Amino acid sequence: MEAGKPNLSTKELTILRMIADGHTSSEIAETLCLSLPTIKWYRKCIRVKFDADTSVEVIRKAISLGII
Repeated sequence: MEAGKPNLSTKELTILRMIADGHTSSEIAETLCLSLPTIKWYRKCIRVKFDADTSVEVIRKAISLGII
């Protein structure tokens, strides 16, 4: 982890960017050819890595850290 930045996988970073762009979990699943439960699992992992309770909080932290 670089200076407080969570260590995200390539897939997690892709999903994070899609969330920030306003895509729903269903849209992300369809675009990435993954199941909806898989996307929900990735979203949970992202929230844990950011120590956040909501996607909004994740996006705010990601912006402040210069990730997105």
